[in-house]
Amino acid sequence: MTEHTTVVVIGAGVAGLTLGNILLRNGIDCVVLEKHSRAYVEQRQRAGTIDSRGVRMFREWGLEEVLATDAPTDVEGGFFLDGEELPVEFGDDDSDSVFLPQQVLVRNLTDVFLRAGGDLRFEADDVTVENLDQPVVRYAGHVVTAGFIAGCDGDRGVSRAAIPTGVLTRYSREYGYAWLSVLAEVPANPSGMAIHSRGLAGMIPRGPRASRVYLQCALGDGLEQWPDERVWSELSARFGRPVTPGRIADKRLVPLRNVVHSPMHHGKLYLLGDAAHIVPPMSAKGIHLALFDTEVFARGVIRHVKEDDPSLLDGYSETCLRHVWNYQAFASWITDLMHDAGDPSLAGEFRKRIARAELERQFTSPAASRLFGEFMAGVS
Repeated sequence: MTEHTTVVVIGAGVAGLTLGNILLRNGIDCVVLEKHSRAYVEQRQRAGTIDSRGVRMFREWGLEEVLATDAPTDVEGGFFLDGEELPVEFGDDDSDSVFLPQQVLVRNLTDVFLRAGGDLRFEADDVTVENLDQPVVRYAGHVVTAGFIAGCDGDRGVSRAAIPTGVLTRYSREYGYAWLSVLAEVPANPSGMAIHSRGLAGMIPRGPRASRVYLQCALGDGLEQWPDERVWSELSARFGRPVTPGRIADKRLVPLRNVVHSPMHHGKLYLLGDAAHIVPPMSAKGIHLALFDTEVFARGVIRHVKEDDPSLLDGYSETCLRHVWNYQAFASWITDLMHDAGDPSLAGEFRKRIARAELERQFTSPAASRLFGEFMAGVS
């Protein structure tokens, strides 16, 4: 079976579904392919904050309803330095940012897209991409020809892998440590981020009885070195207060890194979000960058189809990369600051003292508590 559409969107995460909704509302036909089931996609728990720019973007495209949530919106927490708590202000009257768990946003985007008649195909197995100048996408016996492909399928997806070797340049920075990321069925208490000589720790709310726990660990650690008992004892030690244990539903190791692939398109294939770039979770800017890419690409396609003007699409990579590098700079700064200020075994005692001085300077700034509040709520 062969069919044709203007845009094939590969991946039904935040970028892919936002793009599908924008195109659909502007009369641009598209097909969204997702290799996983709907149930799997809608239960993935990641970042939890849409910043002011993202909120304004959804409103401007008539998608404000996707921001609705029944999850608690009053996020409270603190910043702990060697067990001493420094209060952090989560949000302010001038900010439009909203606390919105990613799985809720994905569910809302899916509902709105399907209700409007969108073509969303879950469990699309064995997707392959061919002929990037006149794109052909194949999956499970289907053949779809397209004017454009939007690769929204992440760092390990098929989209970027379809670009010939030598076309893209990969820029990266690997940090000398990883995070143990734990999803626990227990309220976040204490809630916030802790810097300690044993390493960074975090406990971020993901619902009334769920929290995401982070523990800085050695790059070569395996999960067998982190039994549940050690997770809770280490969390208590780094926060400097008892932490009530609970059932751990998920546990994984995440090496911290910055990655940028340039250019962000080849032929008629365009890379969006994690398919093009990765920021450390400490920065809480992954969703922000994905939504920025999505809007730039959507405007380019709409201009090309409706006005026969390819200029925005031609400038897609340059426009996005200028923004991406700006946020990579922020991500590197905040990641170094938060980790250097704790365990001195990697960066040394001098860097630790410099980082502590910078933290003290930051907390004398009126904007500092809002800055820390934003990324603490949004850490993925």
